[in-house]
Amino acid sequence: MKKTIKLIDLDCGHCADKIQNAVQKIDGVTSVTVNFLGQKMILEAPDDRFDSILSEAKALIKKIEPDVTVKA
Repeated sequence: MKKTIKLIDLDCGHCADKIQNAVQKIDGVTSVTVNFLGQKMILEAPDDRFDSILSEAKALIKKIEPDVTVKA
């Protein structure tokens, strides 16, 4: 499954890179791209594990950038 997730209040390109690198390391993630200018993340993961991977990604994003709001 591939889904676009909004990252509201993503402040800088460096933060986007940190988020992308961290989410890529989550077990089961097929691919992830974080677009700073578009304030979005495109996440691809297996259908049967997508929700749990997305929850883990949300927690990781909050840890890296507490001011970013994740809207799936």
